Amino acid sequence: MAITEQATKPQKPRGKEQQQEAKPRSVRVVLLALMIAMLLAMLDNMIIGTAMPTIVGELGGLEHLSWVVTAYTLATAASTPIWGKLGDMYGRKSTFLTSIVIFLIGSALSGMAQDMGQLIGFRAVQGLGAGGLMVGVMAIIGDLIPPRERGKYQGMMAGVMALAMIGGPLVGGTITDNWGWRWSFYINLPLGVIALAMVTIVLQLPKKRSKARIDFLGAALLTVGITSIVLVTTWGGTEYAWGSGMILGLIALGVASLAAFLFSQTRVPEPIMPLHIFRSRNFTLMSIIGFFTGFVMFGAVLYLPLYQQSVQGASATNSGLLLLPMLLSMMAVSLIAGRVTTNSGKYKVFPIVGGALMTVGLFLLAQMDTGTSQLTSGIYMAVLGAGMGFLMQITMLVAQNSVEMKDMGVASSSTTLFRTLGSSFGVAIMGALFTNRVTHEMAERLPGAKLPNAQLDAKSLEGLAVPVREAYQFAVSSGTHAAFLLGSAAAVVAFVAALFVKEVPLKGAAPKPAAAAPEGGDAPRDAR
Repeated sequence: MAITEQATKPQKPRGKEQQQEAKPRSVRVVLLALMIAMLLAMLDNMIIGTAMPTIVGELGGLEHLSWVVTAYTLATAASTPIWGKLGDMYGRKSTFLTSIVIFLIGSALSGMAQDMGQLIGFRAVQGLGAGGLMVGVMAIIGDLIPPRERGKYQGMMAGVMALAMIGGPLVGGTITDNWGWRWSFYINLPLGVIALAMVTIVLQLPKKRSKARIDFLGAALLTVGITSIVLVTTWGGTEYAWGSGMILGLIALGVASLAAFLFSQTRVPEPIMPLHIFRSRNFTLMSIIGFFTGFVMFGAVLYLPLYQQSVQGASATNSGLLLLPMLLSMMAVSLIAGRVTTNSGKYKVFPIVGGALMTVGLFLLAQMDTGTSQLTSGIYMAVLGAGMGFLMQITMLVAQNSVEMKDMGVASSSTTLFRTLGSSFGVAIMGALFTNRVTHEMAERLPGAKLPNAQLDAKSLEGLAVPVREAYQFAVSSGTHAAFLLGSAAAVVAFVAALFVKEVPLKGAAPKPAAAAPEGGDAPRDAR
């Protein structure tokens, strides 16, 4: 049944507000399709990570391996704001379906790649579609469901994110071992077709057609600016030194492009990112909070497994499972916060508590050393996960509530973009600090000792001499201490920003009042 389709006997034409009401069953079907689409976008990098060694073994090109992930990330980040604007101008449904199709084409082509160059190019195509998937999901929820009811549904999306982080490495390993690495991409096809069919049949949204021209100049400037930033955070300290001409040149290019982009947005009738949305204090604060949440979350997801494998002796598979305390805590808290927000209409307390818990959780993780047990680290991770759970979807909810319906797409895409950029900066800066500390500690404890460039897992560590192994474990714990301490400082910024959030009433109907007393019965006490 289509969302706006009448299911009862013929009645008089419904008003505009009634036409926008969705029947629960149809909403659930659409939400299932949206969750599948988000799962595709979130799961992809998690699955591919475990297939990388096999891919390199068949296609070669080890020196270009990082570009398999970087190409996807670049395309996703650069296309995100453009997809949001296209949805506002030409209709949410058509742009969302287009993004699914592009993602599936990229997946099929990636699975058929014959060399590393082809795979990198096809991964970029996949990333273009993924940018539209993420934005489309949040914007469609914003179109279908009023903010007062939106919290519980966006909490479900946080659950999908946690599921992808937990299940991705396990699914990727299973698929690669039993079907081959190409099925890591082909697995997207049946799921994507299901989502495509469900959205096509069930979702009914008003069609739009803007007469204004697309801001191609703004799109190009923003793409160059975002690409430069992501490349700086990806290459800095690894491929090139931070003070090298390449990195400094990219920084200059990025700053100049973004400055030109901001200027251009004041000169066009339909800007890619209308600057007036930042006049809302809450929207600006949610962008800041989203940036630092991304900064912290992806840094933690990267360095916690490294600590667990190198210091606590966990295998690669078990280190993923050992993240369960953080991910399950994040999922549970996000669902609870969404439900409470729907029932009460209040939300300001959540980003404040979330920022505080995130700060405390990261500070606790920074105290881990070579003697920290898995139980203790699990408790610390649960605290961090609870903090992120309070923030993950509340930031999107408040951001969407701060703009008009016509700007729903750009609000969703801007919030997503800031989180993506935050994750890029977090991985780069925390990574640089981690590497510096590990190198420094190894040089102090074992002058002249050399370790392989690759990260050492528990099995590799067993083959090292005891003094070298102990020195390396101490160096890793020192590196994670520095990285998480930096993360805790970044979380303080999110906490301070949350203190200035204004509790603007959520749009949409409040919960239904209690049923009236039966005819002839006693009237309520306050009505007498």
